Amino acid sequence: MLLTRRRAIQNLSIGGMSLAMASCLRSIRAQADGDERTLPKRFVFVVKSSGIDKFNLVPEGLDNHFIDPDDGKKLGNRGRRQGPLVDVSLADHKLPEKLASLESLKDRLTIIQSLSGVGFRGNHTKGFGTLSLHDSETVAVAPTLDCLLGRELSDGPYPMYGMAMNGRLLGNAKPEDSYCYPNLSAFGAAKPVAYQASPRKAFLELFGSAVATPAQLEKKLALNGNLMDFLTEDARRVEKQLSGDGKERFDLYMNSFQSLRKIENKKAALLDQIQAHAPQLTERYDSTTTSARIESHFEIASAALIAGLTNVITLRPDTLGVKYSELGISDHVHALGHLGYNTASNGLTGHQSRLEIEKLHLREIAKMAKKFDSIPEGNGSMLDNTMIVYMSCSSGDHHCEGHDWPFVLLGGMGKKIKMGRYLEYPKYGDQGHQTVGSLYLSLMRAAGLETSESFGQADSNLKHLALKGPLSELMA
Repeated sequence: MLLTRRRAIQNLSIGGMSLAMASCLRSIRAQADGDERTLPKRFVFVVKSSGIDKFNLVPEGLDNHFIDPDDGKKLGNRGRRQGPLVDVSLADHKLPEKLASLESLKDRLTIIQSLSGVGFRGNHTKGFGTLSLHDSETVAVAPTLDCLLGRELSDGPYPMYGMAMNGRLLGNAKPEDSYCYPNLSAFGAAKPVAYQASPRKAFLELFGSAVATPAQLEKKLALNGNLMDFLTEDARRVEKQLSGDGKERFDLYMNSFQSLRKIENKKAALLDQIQAHAPQLTERYDSTTTSARIESHFEIASAALIAGLTNVITLRPDTLGVKYSELGISDHVHALGHLGYNTASNGLTGHQSRLEIEKLHLREIAKMAKKFDSIPEGNGSMLDNTMIVYMSCSSGDHHCEGHDWPFVLLGGMGKKIKMGRYLEYPKYGDQGHQTVGSLYLSLMRAAGLETSESFGQADSNLKHLALKGPLSELMA
């Protein structure tokens, strides 16, 4: 009896295959089964500093509730004027100038405005609270959204991977060239994630096997194995002499070596995929020019996701001390946040400068999305199972209060999220207002994670509102 193609694929075993082949097989089987739910889910969080201007996110033809109707100037921190929920399709509206690079992708785009994240500190940044929604500006007290997703979604060596310009928010105008801590991602309390600042080092860390010889790879794996064997043997002797906190700290130390060994073994299993999708190592990876550094980070991030090295990446494209001189902007990001309608020496106002910076970020996001959309996956493309989230660590303003937090979503999540929409929620405190916590729940549930009915700290000022569960307007 002849087997049908679907039956033959269903009978294939993943057990004895490499990680790269297993990932490919899962996609093929999902398509054969007609079950897109089993395809991998991916996230990219692009978290800029100094807020995202909300008044220039409104599509043409819609009333702009973030400007004064008399003089057309931007409103302050609490932003939105009174009014009901706005929920419209983007199909009949041209995108504003800032989002022009996404016009051809607007059926995969959803703009969300007027969510709040209030109740935890943060002047220029919410710090770890940006993605954990806890009072956690400088010290991690809870796992962040990207790390929670990474633990559940990533089969590759890295649960999540982060790249940033700098660690410190203020100062450090010149990009760093090693690991840094931007106080943004954490796997749990006191477990912050180190980000890679150097594109060259990120390339070597992620794709080193693409440029190494087989002999070099074999030697590296053998060295890691021998080191781990030595440490394990030695650890048995040390462990007998420890107790209490000392033993616990030593266990964490040993676990870090075990984790490194697992990472290298997983990367070795992905060798063919890494070599196939590694970007070209160029001189641009050594540039300290802001736009070149950002372009390199996006390029590496795209390749890492395509190669299966991780399913969750967080990018920190700038900090307050960064200057975008190549855009004709003479002031650093911090000064631009205070400049407003005043004009700098180059003739641009603060708002015009911020617009140009956000356009640069969004162009890189568009390039990433189009690359994903060109890669077939299941009955669609890689973009259909990837969600790119553009947001800020300081809500919608330079000095963040968190009453009005805009988000730009691009991609898809197995058709679990409604895309091609403009959603603008009622003003903070009004009936129908919603929080960032509900958005994060929406993303987690769309990715298949089991969640509670809330995420992060509750806002004591919104007890009169129904704020449980995901955003119903967003869920398909």
